[in-house]
Amino acid sequence: MSAQAVWITGIGACSALGPDAASFADALAQGRSGIALQPGDPARGVAPFAAAAVTQPLGQDMPPAQRNLHDRHSLMALQAAGEAWAQAGLPATAPAPERAAVAWGTGLGGSNALQQSYGEHLTRETPRIHPYTVVRVMSNSAASHLAMRHGLRAAMLTISNACASSAQAIGEALMLLRQGRADLALVGGSEAMLNPGSVAAWQAMGVMAPPDPEDVARSCRPFDDGRRGLVLGEGAAALVMETASHARARGASALAVLAGYGHSVDAVHLSRPDADGQERALRAALADAGIAPAQVGYVNAHGTATDVGDAVEAESLARVFGPRGVPVSATKALHGHLIGAGGALELIACVQALRRGELPRNAHLRSSALEAVADVVREPRPFDHTKSIVSNSFAFGGSNVSLVLQAG
Repeated sequence: MSAQAVWITGIGACSALGPDAASFADALAQGRSGIALQPGDPARGVAPFAAAAVTQPLGQDMPPAQRNLHDRHSLMALQAAGEAWAQAGLPATAPAPERAAVAWGTGLGGSNALQQSYGEHLTRETPRIHPYTVVRVMSNSAASHLAMRHGLRAAMLTISNACASSAQAIGEALMLLRQGRADLALVGGSEAMLNPGSVAAWQAMGVMAPPDPEDVARSCRPFDDGRRGLVLGEGAAALVMETASHARARGASALAVLAGYGHSVDAVHLSRPDADGQERALRAALADAGIAPAQVGYVNAHGTATDVGDAVEAESLARVFGPRGVPVSATKALHGHLIGAGGALELIACVQALRRGELPRNAHLRSSALEAVADVVREPRPFDHTKSIVSNSFAFGGSNVSLVLQAG
């Protein structure tokens, strides 16, 4: 591990569990789900589906003409980043712009703007395509808006590696700060793909859980024997990361320390996970943090509630930590799968676990054969602050990322 520690000094969230990081943590502690039934579009082949949608208005702090420049995922990014920036105690724009960077993850970028453009083109005789479609759709649009709002000129990284996107963006920002290329980085991810075109594609793939007939809010059941697939979510999560020396110099304190980053590639299959690849990412993250498996007190699992995915992850965890060797939970049961933004939101769940001293539960677990190898957290547990936390993000395409978090 580098002698120059990297601190997390601000966090922000915008999700189906609330408009900020505090309401997000409260919902996790209460086991309150943000998943609800969405109507779909049966006339166009999109069946009603369960999803964790953001319901609060977005971009209300800007005039309509300015708001019109943004896709939904960019508006969410600005909201989450604004909260993180304010908590870090920074002025509106970075004091030293050439030493401040942005690293952002998204799976599909401006998919709502793309849907709007295609809908206009295909359904109207004289289509009027939005003049800002290209800049709303591009994957780096959110990062660009964040750079302009906060004066971030050192570097701009946009990672689009499916479900590992924001976790990898955070890891690469860690490396950038360690290398001395910047003193501060605004990091995270955003995703908003609950539009008919995107949902139709997910439904065609056959990996989405059907709405639970008894309680739609319980449709996502990671590690449960009755799990039937993932539940899509949307939202954004942001963190301010700084070198310890930079943060101390301006009188900031650490919410947590990002101590390790591991990344591997399966190179096996586009959608089937691989325990070998996951194990390599986990061991690389622990080695980067300079810790042994016994020093980890909790793992926030990728845990998508797919039959194969949860079983493979349980196997990789058992290889590294031993059978039932570490408490594990998957918070996607409550906030859904945010695809490219998932890793950042789940890292915030880990930061909040450190701050509150309590591990989040794995909601909706009834019976689980996987508990023979995984110590799944059924109810909130106290957390030992002397231990580290690991957050996993494993993606279609075979990209695996593990991050290690420690108390500040």
